[in-house]
Amino acid sequence: MTATAAGNAPDVVDVVALGESMVTFRPSRPGRLADVPSFDRGIGGAESNVACVLAAAGHTTRWISSVGADGFGDHLVETIGGYGVDVSHVRRDPARPTGIYFRTAGDRSTDAHEVAYYRAGSAASAMSPSGVDPAAVRAGRVLHLSGITAALSPGCLALMRELTAPRPGRPLISFDVNHRPGLWNDGHGPEVLLELARGADIVYVGDDEAREAWGLHGARAVRQALPEPGIVVVKQGKGGAVAFDKDTDGLPGEDADGTATFVPALHVDVVAAVGAGDAFAAGFLSATLRGLPVRDRLRHGHLTAAAVLTAPGDLAAPPARDRADRLAALDDTAWGRLRLGPGWTRAEEHPGTEKEARTP
Repeated sequence: MTATAAGNAPDVVDVVALGESMVTFRPSRPGRLADVPSFDRGIGGAESNVACVLAAAGHTTRWISSVGADGFGDHLVETIGGYGVDVSHVRRDPARPTGIYFRTAGDRSTDAHEVAYYRAGSAASAMSPSGVDPAAVRAGRVLHLSGITAALSPGCLALMRELTAPRPGRPLISFDVNHRPGLWNDGHGPEVLLELARGADIVYVGDDEAREAWGLHGARAVRQALPEPGIVVVKQGKGGAVAFDKDTDGLPGEDADGTATFVPALHVDVVAAVGAGDAFAAGFLSATLRGLPVRDRLRHGHLTAAAVLTAPGDLAAPPARDRADRLAALDDTAWGRLRLGPGWTRAEEHPGTEKEARTP
């Protein structure tokens, strides 16, 4: 059982996720931020999203961060804790505010998309190695991090370097590159992200991110730039994802990059193109914790991403484990024909939302 109250946290959890979460304001209708009359409040944070999805999938999780001693901080702690995440190690900072941001309703990949961040000087930006309980951070089987944290302040970067440094007994480090050029004012973001990724055990990066940040073209080029991690997952958008697994026997003639496993993405009727990357990481980690083979880890990543893509907002309940296992076990032909629409995770309530379909 996952504890959410201070003083009642489990000594060991499946996943600890560390990073900033903010209160997000989503528009009530499409349009420019200047024209939208009202907004709905939600939460947004790459690492806490992963913790929430994993908790909903039945894993024990802990979120570590810092928020202001304000109403927005209350909302974050209560909402994330409501998913079953242990929030007892979230620091409340009376001197700094909780970060917030506003975004438009459109697809983030279009030029019309707008985001207005109010996170400078936030409580989370003041995190540092001395301000985080190392025992609480290292109590997970997996420690999930992202490159966003490193961009927030010199103290946050020092913390990330401390957590990804090789040392005996450290948790398995899961690292989502999450390259956000607008957060890096000094131009050193790409080299810092490459450094941190090389210190991780599992790395997730989009092929578009790798091109923009590192000038790398193709999944194998990414793997060759990241030889140290045991697994490197290169996400290729609607095409799918490829994982390079270094868990080989080292026999003569073996590929030095490790075994490459590609799984095509699912056909999805998208409701909102937000939160898919975090959900993919959560699905992949869930399957990793269960010891499933790499192909099934990728399939669980796609299925969990499909759950959030077919729902509004950044978070959505993942499919029940038995249903996800059944879908992940489909043969390649059936997997390729699967199409998922809104409500598919509750197919018993909404017949016809999960179906095999001929696609162009």
